[in-house]
Amino acid sequence: MLEKLAEVESRYAELERLMGDPEIAIDYARIAELAKERSSLQDIVDAYRRYQRLTRELGEAKELLSGADDAEMRELAGLEVAELEAACADLQEKLRLMLLPKDPRDGKNVIVEIRAGAGGDEAGIFAGDLLRLYTRYAESNRWKVELLDVNEQGNGVFKNITFEIKGDGAFSRLKFESGVHRVQRVPVTESQGRIHTSTATVAVLAEMDEVDVQLDMSEVETQVFRARGAGGQSVNTTDSAVRLIHKPTGVVVEMQDERSQLQNKIRAKQVLIARLYEAEVERQRSEREAERRGQVGSGDRSEKIRTYNYPQGRVTDHRIGYSNFNLPAVMDGDLDTFIDQLATQQQAEQLAAGGV
Repeated sequence: MLEKLAEVESRYAELERLMGDPEIAIDYARIAELAKERSSLQDIVDAYRRYQRLTRELGEAKELLSGADDAEMRELAGLEVAELEAACADLQEKLRLMLLPKDPRDGKNVIVEIRAGAGGDEAGIFAGDLLRLYTRYAESNRWKVELLDVNEQGNGVFKNITFEIKGDGAFSRLKFESGVHRVQRVPVTESQGRIHTSTATVAVLAEMDEVDVQLDMSEVETQVFRARGAGGQSVNTTDSAVRLIHKPTGVVVEMQDERSQLQNKIRAKQVLIARLYEAEVERQRSEREAERRGQVGSGDRSEKIRTYNYPQGRVTDHRIGYSNFNLPAVMDGDLDTFIDQLATQQQAEQLAAGGV
């Protein structure tokens, strides 16, 4: 670990030298690139230098302890050694976490897709509830939410919803929401008070630039059609809705909420790029996990990740075995108790896999 930290500090020093080079200083794009990399290393370099200072102080305190003749001096030196050892151990663990590989998508905006699953109309209503949940969570983080595509069947029943969340760190937090969400409650249409179980799937995609994904548009079939309204009826007389089909993978994206065909095509392409990037990340991750320990912690979307039990007022995340008994608060966007634990679990798995 110390070797890695020394390499990081050496790179940081090199970046500072390069930024002070008069020839490079006139290249604003290059300076911006170097400044961004330096900023990404700042926290870990500061922590490493503090760790170095503490270890030096610990060495000095141990020397003082071993050479102390006075009982009171030995007691004070002993206390200082204990405090410094605890501080060094704590900082060492933080440095281990800081050295874990970063997901390059963590700073990206996200595209969220919610699809009603099993359960008929109740699943479609639950899809709308999840939209509200994520909208409230975004608002609490001062992120911007923009609907991209909504297929509403009427009466608050949604077949699928696609929306974008823009904000610093959006993907780093919301990436844990991908999977099957299950709701258990009495539907408003249930006259006998029986509890039904319904599901909705959530896909969280990082919004990628075209430079991140090489998309050959000759491999994409473009279809246009009239936009639908609630219940499936056409809502305009022009073919403004767009469907993109990526022929090599079979991935299909539809977009109809924008007013013009061009706007819908731009949005659809944006979603297609995000889906293709996510598919490639999943493929690579599956290969690594299969080689290591058989898909442990792979985030397979076929797995049920969370259950919202209304009769008990309980929300349970099955990945971490944690239940929150304030369901109204969760449905109002209080997700941090889940996300914090999921992030900690991910870090622990990376450390166990030999990340540092």
